Amino acid sequence: MSPTTISASSRTRGGSSPPVARRQTLVRRRRGALAIVVVILALIGLAMPLARKAVNELTLPLAYSDVIRAQAAQKHLDPALIAAVIDAETKFDPRPSSAGAEGPMQIMPQTAEFLAKRSGGYAFRVSDLNTPAVNIAYGSYYLRYLLDRYGQSKVLALAAYNAGESNVDRWEAQASARGGALAIARIPFPETRAYVAKVLNAERRYRQTYPTQLGYR
Repeated sequence: MSPTTISASSRTRGGSSPPVARRQTLVRRRRGALAIVVVILALIGLAMPLARKAVNELTLPLAYSDVIRAQAAQKHLDPALIAAVIDAETKFDPRPSSAGAEGPMQIMPQTAEFLAKRSGGYAFRVSDLNTPAVNIAYGSYYLRYLLDRYGQSKVLALAAYNAGESNVDRWEAQASARGGALAIARIPFPETRAYVAKVLNAERRYRQTYPTQLGYR
């Protein structure tokens, strides 16, 4: 065999085209890598609902859903609105405020006493506000009262829930004098302005996030 023949044969064995065994090894490695990717994606797919649930619980918590549904039905309110007010007030972590408001919906004792007399609850005691079911009942009653007082306007009712009726009456009168209704952007108190926007946004999110828990289906 000539040197030329040997050289050509060597190039065939060691040239750019890999042997069959090497190609098979590469294919197996690629398939193995692809299988790992598929498994990882599957695990991510399984984990995503759990991750979303955890994020919701941190950013949009919900508790007392049975009480909220019952009070919403009794007071003819959207359960998501009640949940949104609780979220804005305490994030479902009841604690007394520096102003003396109590419970999940942060009811002031004097407000609760007014509501108790109005609703016929003469056996009411301020300490009852520490009981979530009682607190939510009074907060829901107050929301219903405010909505009725302000012609079913959520903006005005929520502004009054946060800043008081006397302030809202004054702002509404000023808006009427200008020839319009009180819009969120025209609420003078920045805190109240932010509060109303926050509750309305949270109401929508609660309706979308917890349809079963809040009784929409």
